[in-house]
Amino acid sequence: MKPQVTLYTRAGCCLCDDAKHVIAAARQHADFEYAEIDIDIDADPDLVRLYDHEVPVITINRRKAFKYKVNMNDLLKKLAASI
Repeated sequence: MKPQVTLYTRAGCCLCDDAKHVIAAARQHADFEYAEIDIDIDADPDLVRLYDHEVPVITINRRKAFKYKVNMNDLLKKLAASI
């Protein structure tokens, strides 16, 4: 089963844009499912409560793996460990 990577993001967030680039680059090296959720558009109060001051947040298989910053090597290591 492929790992599930989810990026919790919001518009206008430069760290979120950086995380998107890292995830895109990692997809060249690892096979995983990917979902992107804008916490403001989805208007889910639980997501806003959880991640309002932490975006970007990246989860792997629903477990928080990164917040604020991510680099490709660390992401690839955590993906490999999640299999």
